[in-house]
Amino acid sequence: MLRYIYDLPEWPSFRWSNERLNEQLAAVRHRQGRLVGRMESLALKLREEATLTSRTEEVLKSSEIEGETLNRNQVRSSVARRLGIDIGGYGPADRNVDAIVEMILDATENYGKPLTAERLFGWHAALFPTGHSGLSKITTGAWRTDSTGPMQVVSGPYGREKIHFEAPAAARVDTEMQTFLKWFNESETKIDPVIKAGVGHLWFVTIHPFEDGNGRIGRAIADMALARSEDTNHRFYSMSAQIRRERNRYYDYLEDTQKGDLDITAHLEWFLDCLDRALTGAETILAVVLKKDRFWQAYRSMSFNERQRNIIDRLFDGFEGKLTSSKWAKLAKCSQDTALRDIDDLIGHGVLIKDPAGGRSTSYSLRAI
Repeated sequence: MLRYIYDLPEWPSFRWSNERLNEQLAAVRHRQGRLVGRMESLALKLREEATLTSRTEEVLKSSEIEGETLNRNQVRSSVARRLGIDIGGYGPADRNVDAIVEMILDATENYGKPLTAERLFGWHAALFPTGHSGLSKITTGAWRTDSTGPMQVVSGPYGREKIHFEAPAAARVDTEMQTFLKWFNESETKIDPVIKAGVGHLWFVTIHPFEDGNGRIGRAIADMALARSEDTNHRFYSMSAQIRRERNRYYDYLEDTQKGDLDITAHLEWFLDCLDRALTGAETILAVVLKKDRFWQAYRSMSFNERQRNIIDRLFDGFEGKLTSSKWAKLAKCSQDTALRDIDDLIGHGVLIKDPAGGRSTSYSLRAI
């Protein structure tokens, strides 16, 4: 019985309707070009800030899709160090955070280099530096085996599991990946690079070559292909952040496509739609970057101490919850009295305002400019 597309005799000869995709693809490519052009026209500092923000979101959201929550400040610090951006005030990141950042940045910073099995093994080993996924020991830096049974994507309680997908047998993986990598590295002029990103992502996750981490690596491969489509390693939008927002649809499309035939037009329509929404998200990132720049320009004559600068930056960079004096003291590693003096100074200069009364602690926000 043929259950999945890799069982079909013509696998992996994917096909799609260019007629159905052309208008949508042209619109996305136009937006993509305009965004890259707009970002490249920014001053270097603003361009770095936009890149840092989007890369941070990429790492955070790609991990969230797999149920792993990383520390935002650690991710931002790790990304900044690897991109040579001075942000100050952020401490060192955990080893696993650095490893994940390194993997994702390698895909987009070095997009022009061939994608090889050895490179993928390195990415996989970086994702699981201890050789464990949770409490389970897994094979890292190598293709999966079927030693513990077939690779399945399941959900539901024990005894009533639902199998969403079963990957090809492990014995097929090496040959399947050789075919995939040869196709991915070819300079194929007949396939638009954006379409290649969508096809490559689906193809890779269908093979599911690793015991774990296939989703994150598959999305990194898609981002690598998108970087090739733009011929730049500057990333101003995050596909993973957008996929995180519509995770259920993402999994539904993958499951439906893998149980269908090799006409993947509908899947590519979803991929282009998702990319278009990711480009819209980049406008939000740009708005925050410009707002942050306007703030520092407005207060350029004011003398801030290092603690104040660092906390204000954090308020722009996605501060979670409300800013209180106790949080200030914890983040700035200072006493409560020092935190209150810092806050009162900023209130006196019109930088901070007290939030409307509510709760047990007074909280503060940046004054709108």
